[in-house]
Amino acid sequence: MRLGVIVLPELPWSEQVVQWQRLDGWGFDSAWTYDHLAWRDLADSPWYATVPTLAAAALATSRIRIGTFVASPNFRHPVPFAKELMSLDDLAGGRVTLAVGAGGTGHDARVLGQTELTPRQRVERFAEFVELLDRLLTQRTTSYAGAWFTAVDAKMHPGCVQQPRLPFVVAANGPRAMRVVAAHGQGWVTTGVTRPEDGEQQWWAGVSGAAGRLDGILAEAGRDAGSVERYLSVDSSGAFGLSSVEHLRDVLGRAESLGFDEVAVHWPRVDGVYAGDHAVLERVATDVLPELRATP
Repeated sequence: MRLGVIVLPELPWSEQVVQWQRLDGWGFDSAWTYDHLAWRDLADSPWYATVPTLAAAALATSRIRIGTFVASPNFRHPVPFAKELMSLDDLAGGRVTLAVGAGGTGHDARVLGQTELTPRQRVERFAEFVELLDRLLTQRTTSYAGAWFTAVDAKMHPGCVQQPRLPFVVAANGPRAMRVVAAHGQGWVTTGVTRPEDGEQQWWAGVSGAAGRLDGILAEAGRDAGSVERYLSVDSSGAFGLSSVEHLRDVLGRAESLGFDEVAVHWPRVDGVYAGDHAVLERVATDVLPELRATP
């Protein structure tokens, strides 16, 4: 079992750099940041851009994997985004993972004056977005004409450090999006399928059901279920993952029993969403991480 931490891009880099370097030094497996232009209750609070933040993190760390959690086509086109991802992978020396999802219906889906999409349209756009990213990052030159995106002789030299490209971790809960996992994903990520107010037990039951659905989709596609790494973001359960060391140990055990390879929690904030005690994160680093490393 691996453990990653999500760092919201809300602090100036002079303060954020401490977070990323501590996670790197403490031995966490991965560090992620959100890919939004503005986010929920923090929409009117300080919020920095994703790609520059990851570029700085790539240069400020040496071993931890870094990535988006999660990127979407809401305000991105695959051609410039692929070039940015290729460059990030170079800066990080091959430590970048792209977690990618269909995108929701909030601020990011409206800020460019977009027409509101139906759930089916969002998944169709998502499938095309990931397909084109896959082509761009594995070919020197790509032309593509889809319903949602177009590329004309898009150049991608020299390609990613990781070959044939950096890994895709695809966010999905329903069958259509899970087919994108089967077609293009090296990993699958979920934040659960129920609302936090439905209760933690219902959340875990929903996660179990989603994992079972993925097994079926992968079998239909002829992929071995073990060929797809499984990531679980646990702070949508209604119980903050870092509320205590004991709670996190329980979360890790439950996630492992459902076949997950990595759990992600959020860096504790002072108040509001993901509020918690920074001391718990430090105890996790000193007490829990060595236990995870010692487990065969």
